[in-house]
Amino acid sequence: MAQKILKIGSSAGITIPKKFLMKLGLSVGDTVELDEAEDSKSIVIQSTKQDNNRRERIAKLTTEFIDEYRDDLEALADK
Repeated sequence: MAQKILKIGSSAGITIPKKFLMKLGLSVGDTVELDEAEDSKSIVIQSTKQDNNRRERIAKLTTEFIDEYRDDLEALADK
């Protein structure tokens, strides 16, 4: 599917068709990661939602771990 490059201020942009937004689970305002493909002639667009969800889950698990083992962790820190 061909898309026209648009001027946006001093930058350029393209529109992403709705079917691709839906497939990636993206909506207006979301952040995506752009990478150069191995062939150096293509761009890969990836959703960062999974990364954000993963980070939030890790942060929650870490906090729960610290809360549960706080006394033990403080005792280890004192050694």
